Amino acid sequence: MFDIGIRREDKNRWERRTPLTPLHVRELVRDHGRQVAIQPSPVRIYGDDAYRDAGAVVTDDLSACRVIFGVKEIPPERLLPGRPHLFFAHVIKGQPSNMAMLRRLLELRCTLIDYETIVGADGQRLIFFGRHAGYAGMIDGLWALGQRLLGQGIETAFAGVRPAHAYPSLAAAGAFLSGEVAGRIREVGVRPELHPLVFGFTGGGNVSQGAQRILDHLPVVEVSPEDLPGLAARRELSRHAVYKVVFRRRHRDRFERHLPHLSVLVNGIYWEPGQPRLVTREMLRGLFAAEPQPKLRVIADVTCDVRGSVEANVRATTPGDPVYVYDPETDRALPDVAGRGPVVLAVDNLPCELPREASERFGDSLQRFLPALVRCDWESEAGWRALPPELRGAVIAHRGRLTADYAYLRPHLERAG
Repeated sequence: MFDIGIRREDKNRWERRTPLTPLHVRELVRDHGRQVAIQPSPVRIYGDDAYRDAGAVVTDDLSACRVIFGVKEIPPERLLPGRPHLFFAHVIKGQPSNMAMLRRLLELRCTLIDYETIVGADGQRLIFFGRHAGYAGMIDGLWALGQRLLGQGIETAFAGVRPAHAYPSLAAAGAFLSGEVAGRIREVGVRPELHPLVFGFTGGGNVSQGAQRILDHLPVVEVSPEDLPGLAARRELSRHAVYKVVFRRRHRDRFERHLPHLSVLVNGIYWEPGQPRLVTREMLRGLFAAEPQPKLRVIADVTCDVRGSVEANVRATTPGDPVYVYDPETDRALPDVAGRGPVVLAVDNLPCELPREASERFGDSLQRFLPALVRCDWESEAGWRALPPELRGAVIAHRGRLTADYAYLRPHLERAG
């Protein structure tokens, strides 16, 4: 019996992340005497041989593993009967697209622990990719801005920015932004017709912080939401910088008053069905009806809730085809970056574009919980209830039954048929 099984990711060809790197596995095997099995993968950022060298057994069959670790959703047909599974299940909002998976997991009497719900006493998530979603989302957002402006015949410092996955590392992306892009902004300045170039950020967590950290590679001046209406009229305002505004929770009410002043909106808020939307179709329809080309060029919906806080997010995208133009008149997505409406970035697994750094950070945060997860008696009710509180609260289902904290998902399962 293996202590830990690591599954291959199969969401799409871009998903190259892993919950545990070879370095983490080496520590488990050599320092703690744990047995680790891992499925072979042709796309994982670390090759199979790196895991063999670390002491893992590379095998397709994980049925002899006490606990199965993954990253993204598992296809229903690939769940292992009776086994505890840890992954980002994306079910806690009752997401219809994942109810079939959850139903099958219950039928197979599996246990589900969702990384998203492993939180501390303060409610903050302890295991996450959020900061790397922000990193990749901001890099991709700058790329999208450059491409949209090029399509409109406006060449800028952002024309040479590539999507995050096209850089060999996060450091390489940062070096290009702080060198080539920042240098051109300092020397040449922002085109007069785009000035002031304003980037608006929502959210105060890891997603927003990661995105802001990427923008900070450029010459940035931070302004407040209250500054926005008069910003463009300030004659002393330098064209040799870009402008950042962070919207706190109190600024989200009547958000349409801020939209005309933003060049790029980077959305990083947590949203649940039933909550007010940040940006509605009506807001965008009014904005794009008021003038031929509003200031707003790009919406980077980093948290990527389809039809969620940003109603213009009508479908999720992939790193290979990351954007579309949202037409607020027809409520449809138009391909690429041409068309009337904002360009929408809606990649739903952005951290996969930075697989090495994201996996390293994720495994570091997961390590502290591995001893309790491996020791747990998953067969009994008392076993999982003896877990540390951070893990106990993340058990969505145990041996085929929803736990009390997640019983609210039953109607969602029934509605999904």
